[in-house]
Amino acid sequence: YWARSMVGWPVVAQAQPNAAHTALARLEAAGHVPTLVTQNVDGLHQRAGSRQVIELHGGIDGVICLDCGTQHSRASIQQTLEADNPALRSVTAEAAADGDAHLEWDALETFRVPACANCGGLLKPAVVFFGESVPRERVEAASHALDAADAVLVVGSSLMVYSGYRFCVWAQKQRKPIAAINLGRTRADPLLSLKIAAPCADMLTALAGRLAVD
Repeated sequence: YWARSMVGWPVVAQAQPNAAHTALARLEAAGHVPTLVTQNVDGLHQRAGSRQVIELHGGIDGVICLDCGTQHSRASIQQTLEADNPALRSVTAEAAADGDAHLEWDALETFRVPACANCGGLLKPAVVFFGESVPRERVEAASHALDAADAVLVVGSSLMVYSGYRFCVWAQKQRKPIAAINLGRTRADPLLSLKIAAPCADMLTALAGRLAVD
C-alpha cells in the first residue's frame, strides 16, 4: 500500500476543487447547506471553502499510528517515504482513487515501509477501509445535523455504501423530503421526492445562481 501511495499521493495533494465543490461552499455561506456530510476523503470540500463538513470515511491527508495513536500529516509521511525510497521517486504509475496508484515495480522487496516517529509502530491512513465501521461520533454528528435539517440533498452519489444511504432511510422516517442530483441510479431512488439526472457541477452552479448567492 505505502509504495503505491507514495506514487499516487501527489495527485491528491495537488488536486483542486471543481465547480460543484465551490457551489456547495457558496450555498453553505448563504445558509442553505448548514452541514455537508461526505463519503469523500480528499478534503476538496474544505479547500473549496465549506466549513461544516463531516467526513464519514475520514481524510486521506492524515495518518494514524495503530500502536500509540499518534496522528501524523500525510505530507510529513511523504517526506519520509521519499527520503527512504529514492529509487521510487522517478517511477510513474496510473493514478487510482484516493491517492492510490496502479504500481508495478520490480524492486518492491527493497521498499522501506514508514513507521511511527513516536513509537516505531504501524501506520495507517486516517480513513475507513472497506470492512471497517464509521466511528460512532461521526454517525452521531451527522444524525444530529439531519435532525436539525429541513430536507436532504444527495449530490453525486449512488448511495450503494450503507454509511451514506442510512441517512436517507432516517430522513424518510422523519418524513423529510430527499432530493438527488446524480447521473444514474441511486440506492435511494424509491425514497426521493426529486431527482435530477444531470452533472452535479452544472446543476449546483445554476442553483447557487438562482438563489442569488453572492
